[in-house]
Amino acid sequence: MKISLEFQLLEATAAEALIVPVFEDRPETRFGAPELAGEVTGKPPEMTLLHRVPDLSAARVLLVGAGKLEKFDPAEQRKLAGAAVRYLKLKSIGCVSLALDPAHASAEFAQAAVEGAILGDFDPDAYKTGEKKKELESFTVVAEPPGQRLWHAVERGRITAEAQNYARALVNQPANLLTPSAMADAAWATATEFGLECEVLDREQMSALGMNALLGVAQGSDQPPALIVLRYQPPGAPLKAHLGLIGKGVTFDSGGISIKPADGMEKQKSDMAGGAAAIAAMRAIAQYEPPIPVTAFIPCVENMPGGHAQRPGDIVTAMSGKTIEVINTDAEGRLILADTLAYARSQGCTHLVDAATLTGAIVVALGHLRAGLFSNDDGLRDRVLRASQSAGERLWPMPLDEDYKDYLKSAFADLANTGGRWGGAVTGAMFLKEFAGDTPWVHLDIAGTAWLEDEKPHLAKGPTGIPVRTLVSLALDWEE
Repeated sequence: MKISLEFQLLEATAAEALIVPVFEDRPETRFGAPELAGEVTGKPPEMTLLHRVPDLSAARVLLVGAGKLEKFDPAEQRKLAGAAVRYLKLKSIGCVSLALDPAHASAEFAQAAVEGAILGDFDPDAYKTGEKKKELESFTVVAEPPGQRLWHAVERGRITAEAQNYARALVNQPANLLTPSAMADAAWATATEFGLECEVLDREQMSALGMNALLGVAQGSDQPPALIVLRYQPPGAPLKAHLGLIGKGVTFDSGGISIKPADGMEKQKSDMAGGAAAIAAMRAIAQYEPPIPVTAFIPCVENMPGGHAQRPGDIVTAMSGKTIEVINTDAEGRLILADTLAYARSQGCTHLVDAATLTGAIVVALGHLRAGLFSNDDGLRDRVLRASQSAGERLWPMPLDEDYKDYLKSAFADLANTGGRWGGAVTGAMFLKEFAGDTPWVHLDIAGTAWLEDEKPHLAKGPTGIPVRTLVSLALDWEE
């Protein structure tokens, strides 16, 4: 999709359709809207398509309900743009412009508009045959002169949203095609295209490092595991900090011997959503060139039952030297992340953020609207929260009181890999905390937000690409 920015009067804007926000508490007086009283109320997600409006260059005007003026923020702008694009795509309209409201003609709103349009243009129909939905050919942000210099914001929105859609496309791939090796190939291709360093550790290399927690998960599958490492080194003198991004990459999670119920198991292809987000974030970071070095670590495995599969009751020794009793083989994400956190620390990362579809318990706690945030460091926690607010991705801080560790006691090893039913999201995070050590660390449990069960006006059903925007914003806006 071609993305552009224009400073001109709306009357001179040539497009197949011009998107104009309409507010509940500010009646629209242009485009013949007063004649549509009762039809144009400004309530979201109301859409009113007008044809051949007099004295207007655009072939159509789409009036989109934006709600109350004082509550309209970049997050609402993102939704509005996405909903409008999806509405117009159904009518096979390919060249679209969006008018920034004069009250919101700022960089934040311009960026959000571009992100919303690109995210709204995505559909998970890559494997359908026959006629596909028409994709948007061009999207133009229009601001009436005189206006701010918004090009940087428009370009930032394009790069970030394209990265998020890349993550969504990865998650959308079925597990018979996106194996751990195929995910490593995707990382290599990303590194080659965007100038990142890439390394992929194989089973033998991980075994030499003592990554027995990770390898234990992989041993039930015919597909070999892979630990992807993507490195971005900024030009010039880097900051002292070194940010490590860690993404869970379970390309299919059957649960192993502790097998999952059949109902809904097909969605377990999305258990690598955290890993996809980490690769996608690195793609965007490489283009932005922030001053902080960033390294992504993506442990990729299949969790399958079989004659060689890990069993409940097995005890493994992690890279850190801690021993783990495997109570439930379906609590596998924390096992592969345990070794990866230890490895990231050994590679000199001073701050760690992991993203993982870790627990169903976080969905019980927060539903599908917010991801859970756990941290051992208030400073990094606040950085990530600020980044998420800037990016428009909703997180919620969760507790990590030390006595939650009691749930993970084992009579036979240093830790059990699950703490039972109660506080499952917290005990999962508490397990990871043991392997982050004293390095500032944030864990994002995205199990409830990585997959959208039902289509929204602004977003297709399926993978969401969360938390790509947060990870990118964190690196871009980093200050010592």
